[in-house]
Amino acid sequence: MNRTLLTVAGVLGLTAVMLGAFGAHGLRERLGPMIEVYRTGVLYHLVHALAALAVALAADRLRRPRLIVGLFGAGVAIFSGTLYLLAITGLTWLGAITPIGGLLLMAGWAALILEGFGRGRAST
Repeated sequence: MNRTLLTVAGVLGLTAVMLGAFGAHGLRERLGPMIEVYRTGVLYHLVHALAALAVALAADRLRRPRLIVGLFGAGVAIFSGTLYLLAITGLTWLGAITPIGGLLLMAGWAALILEGFGRGRAST
């Protein structure tokens, strides 16, 4: 287990729940149909918080756990972050940035897949 990565996973999880509650209780009426965009951001945020937790707990058996959690964290910041801002502000140009976050999330999953092909434990 890696305490730094565990902390990152905890921050991702805490902020996902906080932003989810804020959206459900504080923004539902204000956002109207854009609440679905906001909810998508929360869903991906929370799922990747749990994925980061799993990586943190298995860090001693992985070669590049920091890379994986870093990709998940950056992906959440860009993917979910732009969806939150898009829903709240209506700035549609943010939708052009969102896929970059999605690519980072996919890169994190790809890096995790590559862990399965490696042999032994290497340095992080």
